[in-house]
Amino acid sequence: MSHLDHAAFVNSRRDERSLGHHTLRAYAQDLRTFARFTKAHHLTDPLSKDDILAYHRHLRDELGARPATIERRLVTLKSYYAWREDRNSALPSPFADVCISVRIPRRLPRPIDRDILRAVLHAGECANAARSTPGAEDSAPVSQDGVTLLIIKLLIVTGLRISELTNLKVRDVSPDGGQILVNGKGSKERFVFVPNRELKEEFQRHCQQRFEYGSMTSPLFLNKVGRRLRAATFRKRLRALSKRLGIEPHLTPHRFRHSAATLLIEEGIDIRMVQALLGHANLKTTEIYVRVSNHALRSALERADVLSSVTQFGAD
Repeated sequence: MSHLDHAAFVNSRRDERSLGHHTLRAYAQDLRTFARFTKAHHLTDPLSKDDILAYHRHLRDELGARPATIERRLVTLKSYYAWREDRNSALPSPFADVCISVRIPRRLPRPIDRDILRAVLHAGECANAARSTPGAEDSAPVSQDGVTLLIIKLLIVTGLRISELTNLKVRDVSPDGGQILVNGKGSKERFVFVPNRELKEEFQRHCQQRFEYGSMTSPLFLNKVGRRLRAATFRKRLRALSKRLGIEPHLTPHRFRHSAATLLIEEGIDIRMVQALLGHANLKTTEIYVRVSNHALRSALERADVLSSVTQFGAD
């Protein structure tokens, strides 16, 4: 397997299927992992079914890879060989007679409790108030604490992926701050909305400031040195905030995304609308939040314990 073939495969996925940067990077990483395996074991074409099974054991037993990682690496490899065979029928895929079942544990997402969400928002508002200067101009650039709080609010309301949010430009937001054009996975565009009036006004002011200090093509969120805020930087901010507030497990952008979906389901929003908001290609991905919501319902009913309340009432 040559490096040129790897590059050609990744480029074909980019050009023919318009896959996103993160997906293409994962493909390249998966193929490099397999290339190291073939080199270490002196494997050459044509590879056999036993070679693929040996690679599976290598991922599972020697590297200790997680089931989801193993599945992804094998799927990438199978796609690569199918692509190569399609280009040259004299190079058959070693996956022709391979049947590997990787069992992936289904874990429920962990949304953030409402009490913790309130504490996070309250802490952010207090930090902003402590740093505000009486009489300061409204047009002054927003503080980093203000940026962090605004992003947290937007994550809760929109359920955006943090990469989708940090890649936004000023032009992607409507003039009133109520609508955002998002470039999601696979370069698929969708609209999300900011229904809360106060947040919409706050977001509009931020966008106006970014336009005045930049342009319509400027990044919407900047770091402390005036460059585009990176997703990794925001994750570090959430870790620091979690440590300061004693929140365990620590806050992550994806937990806010889980919270947005769960809150909408609990408020009675149709699951297909939630699917559209989150940009899920498959409804099954969204359906997991119904189970999370049912878990919340069970907890609420256990707290209410209506039978005990009836018994106690009768005792009086």
